[in-house]
Amino acid sequence: MANQELIFGEEQFIVSKTDLNSKITYGNALFIEMSGYNEFELLGEAHNILRHQDMPSVVFKLLWSRIKDGKEIFAYVKNKTKNGDFYWVFAHVTPSFNSNREITHYHSVRRKPSDKALNIIKPLYTSLLQSERNSGINASEALLNQILKDKGQSYDEFILSL
Repeated sequence: MANQELIFGEEQFIVSKTDLNSKITYGNALFIEMSGYNEFELLGEAHNILRHQDMPSVVFKLLWSRIKDGKEIFAYVKNKTKNGDFYWVFAHVTPSFNSNREITHYHSVRRKPSDKALNIIKPLYTSLLQSERNSGINASEALLNQILKDKGQSYDEFILSL
């Protein structure tokens, strides 16, 4: 039965690595288990194979902008599984560098988000997604920026305060 929420333990971590084009090059056992795919179905696929339709594009726009600039980012993400179930993660995504400080790949460590954080993130993402569907990603980005301005916080301050 699809569209069921999957939960993993607070002491567990989902880990994956991608190349510079977002193709999955590594996933730990929990990453593979939660996805519902087997390792061979995941390796070489674009990471957005797990992208849930409830995720606003603006979150990924921000994520990719940051990591391509060589910076880390924290983000709440709703992922979908092979059979249509879903699970929430609190992701820490970082670029990895070679000795010349060139980005070689991306690394993501995800843990279980708190209920408190999700109670704030879910309605926020619903608003951002609605804005995106009605008026495009720029409208969603403007809405996010206005919300952050109203809170007097940067994106990082807001996300890390949850």
